[in-house]
Amino acid sequence: MIDQTIDSSLEEDRPTKPALIRGFRCKCPNCGEGALLHSYLKVNDTCSECGEELFHHRADDGPAYLTILLVGHLLAPALHVSYVQWRPDPWTMAIAFSIGCVALSLFLLPRLKGAVVAYQWARRMHGFGKAG
Repeated sequence: MIDQTIDSSLEEDRPTKPALIRGFRCKCPNCGEGALLHSYLKVNDTCSECGEELFHHRADDGPAYLTILLVGHLLAPALHVSYVQWRPDPWTMAIAFSIGCVALSLFLLPRLKGAVVAYQWARRMHGFGKAG
């Protein structure tokens, strides 16, 4: 009989939580030192510190969807509470929440892209499964 067990000792463990934290900080998910992004949303091909290949990522629209989800879930209750508690002028609320929405979106988008790339790296998705 042929032994068909998979030897998982060849692949070292890649913990997901530390990788997600590093990715959210826009750092390499492997070493946590090198920059993950070289412009606002462009992922580096390799890490400048450890040489980890990062070009395998397939983040696509995932970070944008997550950003919309988080911004909506944070600002919708704030909009409701501010209207019920203080009843500000509609133009004041529109301007304040528009600025808040844009600022929060611009802050979260690269961080969530880093987290998505780090998740793919940690779970060995889309070519990240190669040794290294």
